[in-house]
Amino acid sequence: MKILVINGVNMNMLGMREPEKYGSMTLKDLEKELYAFSFELGVDIQTFQSNFEGEIVEKIHSAKESFDGIVINAGAYTHTSVAIRDAIAAVNLPAAEVHMTNIYKREEFRHHSYLAPVCIGQISGFGINSYKLGLKAVVDYLNNDNKNVY
Repeated sequence: MKILVINGVNMNMLGMREPEKYGSMTLKDLEKELYAFSFELGVDIQTFQSNFEGEIVEKIHSAKESFDGIVINAGAYTHTSVAIRDAIAAVNLPAAEVHMTNIYKREEFRHHSYLAPVCIGQISGFGINSYKLGLKAVVDYLNNDNKNVY
């Protein structure tokens, strides 16, 4: 089983960006921890980060041929990108939307997600554990014959 983990806009700034919200963990640290966790789950992951909406869309499109599922933190694109939403819907792979912070405790404009309606679920507010929970959810979904519970 192979899962694509996508990090969107500004996620490359982890460790420097708003440490009171995101802590000191860098994107490289996050990826390292996710690779270790994926090993525990017995799945392969590939990570990808881009600040460019079109590159994220292209990566989602290419996932159709090579991946079984997606974990995505689109960053601010969560609240603005119909294109990323449509790409997730188009590839028809189970996707979990994740956020390190609780988007519902933040600014009002962050309370709306274009991605949530085309994802199997959304996890926010648990730091790196949001990613781990999202990854586990996608793996469990793929292993579950009764997918209609989601």
